[in-house]
Amino acid sequence: MHRSIRKHLALVPFALVLLALPARGGEADALSPSVSNAKAQLLSQFFAQGAGASPAVLEYRRKLAEYQAARAAFDAEAGAYWGQISEKRKGRNAKRRSGQQVTLDDYVLEHPPLYSGPKRPVNPEPEEEPERPARKPIPVAADFLRAAQELYQFTPQRPASEVEFKRAYARYALASGLTREQAVRVYSFETGGTGSYDVQAGIEHGGRRAISTAMGYNQLLTTNSVELLAEQGHEFIRALSDKVARTSGPARQSLEHKLAVLKKMVAHAKSVPDTWSEHEKIGNTAQGWAMHAMVLDVDVGPMLQTHKLLTSVLFARAKGYSRPLTAAELEMMNLTGDGTGLDMVTMPQGMREQVPTSNFFQRGGYERNPVAIRHNTVAKLLAVTDARMDSNSGNAGAKELAGAF
Repeated sequence: MHRSIRKHLALVPFALVLLALPARGGEADALSPSVSNAKAQLLSQFFAQGAGASPAVLEYRRKLAEYQAARAAFDAEAGAYWGQISEKRKGRNAKRRSGQQVTLDDYVLEHPPLYSGPKRPVNPEPEEEPERPARKPIPVAADFLRAAQELYQFTPQRPASEVEFKRAYARYALASGLTREQAVRVYSFETGGTGSYDVQAGIEHGGRRAISTAMGYNQLLTTNSVELLAEQGHEFIRALSDKVARTSGPARQSLEHKLAVLKKMVAHAKSVPDTWSEHEKIGNTAQGWAMHAMVLDVDVGPMLQTHKLLTSVLFARAKGYSRPLTAAELEMMNLTGDGTGLDMVTMPQGMREQVPTSNFFQRGGYERNPVAIRHNTVAKLLAVTDARMDSNSGNAGAKELAGAF
């Protein structure tokens, strides 16, 4: 933006406020000389800078001032609301830590304000575009495979067919404690009921560009893969070791190499503190990409897909929630994180129908989530999740997965 325009815009909202001040009972005459002089000087600058501007520019400046005033008022209201959301969340967490019962009073029961004022107008004059750093390309399967080969001299064993991977997933999921309904319906929600074992977010249903590293039936991010290797790696090593012991010949040699690579990956994942942020740092490197390549492996991939869901089931049990999770409840924990998801899952139906979904979001995430805005209570959000699962469960991939169980 040109310097003169930027200087002028900085004065607009204050100038309009001064213009709008009511002259009540001689209050204007009571202003001190210094304030009166400052007001006069500001208004003089405001009108002087408007001199010579085109009608289009003047109209833009007027609309911009209206927009800025409306946004400022909205941001003040929204800031207070989301501050209350944060405080209520802290209070619920404190009550749970001390074993107290969470009640309806521990939630904000009003829905958040949504901006309905004027849109930001388009400047008719050319503006200087701020320099934006180049966006890093999102890695895809070829990058994950390349990293695994370069760092570990390892290439994941791909299945001979899609149904082979589905059968391996079904066997491991059932043996680990997931139900057919949970696995199939979450798959239906995450992939639309058509996704392959190597499907990546964005590169599906005709998409050409990855929008994240989320991959597979349950859409694991690179960070998920690192975290699961760190936290469940001992189980993966045990299961693969058992398979090695049952195998002979060249196939055994291949499995032994895979097991050695898996052990190295697990050791590296465990070398940092067990936090999402630390695992995310690894996930954003070639090391994390190499670990993520294991999602494509017919032996390790089903374990990763299973434990992406199973960790939520085990988390709920550890917190004393013994009732089996419905697929929609499991998906809420999968999407929002175990702690936040369990907050919704443990809520009685009567509370679900009253508590707004905003209680489980940060402001930015909520305002960018049209589904949570439209289906704005816990009950409605779970219902639309179930409805999507119902619809997608009839698709070919979902039927094939159900048959694998």
